[in-house]
This record gives sequence, C-alpha cells and structure tokens, in this order.
Amino acid sequence: MKNVCIVTGARPNFVKVAPLIRAIRQREGMAYQLVYAGREDDPTLEPSLFEDLQMARPDVYLGVDSQSLNEITAQVMGAFDRYLDSHAADVVIVVDDLASTMAAAITAKKRGTKLAHLVAGTRSFDIAMPKEVNRLVIDALSDYLFTAGIKSNSVATREQQSETTQTYMVGNILMDTLRFNLPRFIKPHMDIEEHGYLLFTLNRRALLADEDGLRCMLQTLIDNTADMPIVAPLRDSALRVVVRLLTEQGVPGGKFLIQSSLPYLEFGWLTAHALGVVTDSGNVAEEATFGGVPCITLNSYTEHQETVSVGSNVLVGGDVVQLGESLRQMVGGTWKKCALPDRWDGRTAERIVQILQNS
Repeated sequence: MKNVCIVTGARPNFVKVAPLIRAIRQREGMAYQLVYAGREDDPTLEPSLFEDLQMARPDVYLGVDSQSLNEITAQVMGAFDRYLDSHAADVVIVVDDLASTMAAAITAKKRGTKLAHLVAGTRSFDIAMPKEVNRLVIDALSDYLFTAGIKSNSVATREQQSETTQTYMVGNILMDTLRFNLPRFIKPHMDIEEHGYLLFTLNRRALLADEDGLRCMLQTLIDNTADMPIVAPLRDSALRVVVRLLTEQGVPGGKFLIQSSLPYLEFGWLTAHALGVVTDSGNVAEEATFGGVPCITLNSYTEHQETVSVGSNVLVGGDVVQLGESLRQMVGGTWKKCALPDRWDGRTAERIVQILQNS
C-alpha cells in the first residue's frame, strides 16, 4: 500500500486536490490522508464547499492561524512535523505556492520523505514577491514536479536541482474539477441573463492597497460597459474597499451587483455564462479560458501563459487605457480568437496517480 499525504493551505487548494482524491480512491494499492494547515472553523471554508466538490473534509487540521507569512511557515513546520511522527507517508503532495505549502515541503524533505509539487514551474520572475520565493524553494526540494503547461514545464526542467528530480507535464488539474462539475453548476438567485453581465473579482492586496489606482479602474469599468450590470462577488476587505469607493464615486444602483463570495457551484455558473470576466485571479482566468469566455486580468504577468497565448485571457496590468480598450472589445463582441490549451482534458489527476503508483 502506498500512503499519500496531501497538504492544503487555503480554499483554492481544495478545488485542485478534489480530482486527485477521487483518482486515488479509484486506484487499488493507494491510500491518502488530507491535511489542512488552517483551523477547522476557518471562515473561508464555507459549509457547502466540500459538498459542492464532492469530497470529504480534511482528515487533519493543523490549526495554524496567523497573518504573518514567517509565523505561518514556522507554525506549519512544527505542526506538520508532529503529524508525520504518527502518520507515515510514502509521498507528500503540496499544492501551489503558499507559505504553508513551502513549510510542509521543507518539513517533508528534512525527514527524507518523497515530495511532489502540484502546479510546479510557475514563475513571475519577481523575487520581491513572497510567493515567488515559495515556488523556488518548493520546486528545488521536490522529487516530482507536476506542471500544467509547456512554459512551466520548461522552467521546471531547466531549474531541476537534482538528477533524481522528475518533471512531468500532466496538464491543468483545475480542468479536472471544472469538467466534473460543469453539469452541476447552479445559477445564483440574481436578476441576470446568460451573457448579459460581466463578472468582476478582486483579491490581491497590492491592488486593494492602491486606492487611487483602484478608483480609476472602477471608473473605467463604469465608463466602458454601457448599461451592462457587473456582478462582483467579493470577500472581506475587498468588499469593504470596493463598496466604499463606489459610494464615493456616486455609482448608480444596479450597475454593480456586489455581494459576499458565492459557493463554488454558483460562482462556476457565473464564470461560465458571463459575457466577460475582469479579475486579478489566475484561477478565475483559467476557468474563463476553459469556457472560452473573454477575460481581462488586472496584472502584468500570469503564471499560466497558455491562458494568454492560446486561451481567452489578456493582461492589462494597471493600465486603465488598455483596460478601457479591452472592455470595449469585450462588450462589442470583437474579442480575439482562442482555443483550449494542451492537456486541459480532465485527466490530469489520473496521470499523477499513475506516475506516483509506478515510481
């Protein structure tokens, strides 16, 4: 029996590991435990999340709760080390690029446990970003680098630190989840028509901290979308900041349909049926590309270049002129041609499990 430990550190990680867990459960000779770095009562994990994803809740909660990245790293290392004392694992799988992900990776490697990185090889090439540091450390330590696309695969291969490290372009595991849940998406209780609204999401701290820049972005959205409503499911500080800025700008009621974040299946419906998406989230841009929905990303880079080179995504950074031009193309129906990137076929988890079982 091969024992796999899957470590998650934030809500988006569960969307990526759900298909992996299904694939492990369907394979003889493999077992898993799901570990979450946070608390069992973490408010970001809405009650419907695990039911929506058709997966069990984590087996273990490490209980780490801090806003300091260095504190998170230290606390997760200690708690995960204690967990491994009583739960032997043949391989530890870590997801994405969080501080908790890096902490679990370091802990597993120091104990001599095989380490796999899910969504390896992503780079912003900005070493000032904490997540970039996390990516570099995790990839350098990992025995298995599971990449989502051609660019990340070439980065991971080029940077391999050891002859024993193996890089595999397995595809985008987010697509496994989307394909599985597409027939299950639920329309939210909103007065909107399919392809008759734009979807707007905002989460990154840097954008929220630059209120002058954000104010200009919001005004550009208003000025270039005619009477089309903008649906904006936002979390916590993003919701507070956007509501305050729109109130100060005197935006007419009904233009922005703002509410707290939605359950996974309802948000999936909004992404799939929008006329277009404006976001700062790489995951949302990937979901839009899957559905061929025009997407504007409010960053100057993307970790998944295939969403731009092949898919429906464009990058505008903080350039409100470029944002306005892209919005006019989006609303006017003159968006670029796009296609589905390679290996977005819904079989990524299957490939990963086969590799792990045969190694």
